[in-house]
Amino acid sequence: MQIPSTPARFPTLGLAVLAAAIFVSITGEFLPTGLLPDMARDLRVSEAQVGLLITVFAGTVVIATAPLAALTRKYPRHTLVIAVLCLNALATLGSALAPSYEFLVAARVVAGVAHGLFWACVGAYPAHLVEPRKLGKAMAITGAGGSAAFVLGVPLATALGHAVGWRIAFLIIAAIMVVCAALVWKLLPTVAHGVPLSTGEIALPLRRDSTVPTVLAFCVVIIVIIAGQNLFYTYIAPYIIGPLGFDASAVGPLLFLYGGAGIIGLLLAGMAASRFPVLAIVVTGAGSAVALIGLAVFAGVPWAVIALLIFWGILQGFVAPLYQTHMMQIASLRVRDNASAWMTTAFNVGIGGGALVGALILGSLGLETLPWIGAVTMLVGVVIAVVMEATRRPAKGSRASASVNATQSTSI
Repeated sequence: MQIPSTPARFPTLGLAVLAAAIFVSITGEFLPTGLLPDMARDLRVSEAQVGLLITVFAGTVVIATAPLAALTRKYPRHTLVIAVLCLNALATLGSALAPSYEFLVAARVVAGVAHGLFWACVGAYPAHLVEPRKLGKAMAITGAGGSAAFVLGVPLATALGHAVGWRIAFLIIAAIMVVCAALVWKLLPTVAHGVPLSTGEIALPLRRDSTVPTVLAFCVVIIVIIAGQNLFYTYIAPYIIGPLGFDASAVGPLLFLYGGAGIIGLLLAGMAASRFPVLAIVVTGAGSAVALIGLAVFAGVPWAVIALLIFWGILQGFVAPLYQTHMMQIASLRVRDNASAWMTTAFNVGIGGGALVGALILGSLGLETLPWIGAVTMLVGVVIAVVMEATRRPAKGSRASASVNATQSTSI
């Protein structure tokens, strides 16, 4: 088997462009979270119905990502990233112009299709650009786009939406997506994402790769922990205004504070992912659960709420680069693109499932129960991670054997 080569120079500019594309994509995904009350009033639906837009979006990603990744596996990654950014921009424009709730749901479905394929491409893109020992650094740079979305994107778009209307916020995000597509076309290096066969080599089915069980097990951990996070976070705006006792004008600044704290976690994520990946996953998951419990216990105590949001934000700053790096570490070279697609599916099962369960709880048990149930769910995910790590056997295709064991190419 011939191992695709990676650029000799570290591609900082290309990774920064990927980070920008991730920034605008995540901002667009979570924009309804910050503007949930405004959208509900304008569309004359309940807040729970607007919250379900997150579920619709995530559900579309879950259904579409893996099949689309398989169908497009032979297409250049660079071209696909540009195409899906443009499709997402078109869908976001449709959301901004939506005359009804039903039209908005349809637009979010299209955006979900684009977002799923986008992550199937960009999740593994840094692994194709850099050598393995620099993967943590590369993932930290692209992960900065996700953190910046929570630090700047969602809070600023939320503040803008409150000031001039949620539709204007969606229009601006659509325009930024087009700009990012142009930057990708101009500045992002192309990659050879396949694993060419040597003469006489036979392509074996994907299921024969020894790292697949470990990859799928990690996807289970991602689903449970992310579900717990988003069960509560999807409804953070009404929770801030309701149980926490803040004015509606404080939602944007508090989300900005939460996201800003994530920068600290992001700066530490590269080191943690390279040296102590499983321990970091356990600590960030358990710590986030503690933060949610604290927000329930200290509701109405402003200084405690602010401190807990900062603590929670720091831990969440680890999540994207930590999980992405660990997935690329445990997946063999030939399954990296598939592993990235499965990870995207897992994230969105968690996001959509959490939002759906949160909507059901919101309509039956009330806002006050959301952080408790979210915390318990995250702790279950942490326990699963510990058990899986304790019982799994090192797979031949992981880390060091990405080149040694990758003697067959993937065939789906």
